[in-house]
Amino acid sequence: MTTFVPPIRRKAAGRNHYYVDGTGARMPGVTTILGNGLPKKALIDWAANATADAAVNNWDELGDMPVAARLAKLKKARYEDRDAAAKRGTEVHALAEHLVRGERIPVPTELRGHVEAYVRFLDEWDVEPVLVEFVVASYRYGYAGTADLIADLTMPDGQVVRWLLDIKTTRSGVFGETALQLAAYRYADIYIDTTTPEMHGPLGIEEPMLPVQATGVVHVRADGYSLVPVTAGEQQLTDFRYVQQVGRFDAESRDLIGEPLTPLDPNGERARIVYERTSR
Repeated sequence: MTTFVPPIRRKAAGRNHYYVDGTGARMPGVTTILGNGLPKKALIDWAANATADAAVNNWDELGDMPVAARLAKLKKARYEDRDAAAKRGTEVHALAEHLVRGERIPVPTELRGHVEAYVRFLDEWDVEPVLVEFVVASYRYGYAGTADLIADLTMPDGQVVRWLLDIKTTRSGVFGETALQLAAYRYADIYIDTTTPEMHGPLGIEEPMLPVQATGVVHVRADGYSLVPVTAGEQQLTDFRYVQQVGRFDAESRDLIGEPLTPLDPNGERARIVYERTSR
């Protein structure tokens, strides 16, 4: 059991957010833990490809720039690509939250394909939302996070199954670390119920985490969607905790290295071995 105490709160910080406990202490987020403790090999190739694409697509413009400005633009290229993808993902998540509640909303032209794909998902699987965009936390293991959706879906055999779902909009598909993310959400101790603000105020009340029967990803793209099952069981929770410890070690490892030592008498006599050069 960690030292975090209730209530857990999510705090906005620009386009990002973080979590604090009842004392104001920061509680690590699930995606932050994964980012700090799990190397992403695909990002190495992605960074190189994004930079190469920027060079080819802006060849003439780069050629007219001074060398220093040209280098600076290429260094920023991958971040511009990343930020655009993150912005799209944030916007799709926000729209999806309204759509799953059955609300009518204006849709930006550039996101129409994503929205139409998500609406098809809602219709084709007869989605009945249970919890939407909700904060979870584990006092046992010291993390918090925001899950996208718990919903009842009607399977092809007619059976209704309760799913914990994460919405992804990445062009590259669903990565394996999503299993650890979903496991952390699934086995959290509590979630924050904000559905009755008239009773518990706008910050909500902590409730035991709801059990689910399945976990997966709704991969939403401009040209359609995929419902992708993801294994997120107790083994994946254990793996998540390993990643959590690796991240902790990485953050603290420099403190394990001490300062260079000084001998008792640095100015004392020095023993020297003199090698006499001999000639043949």
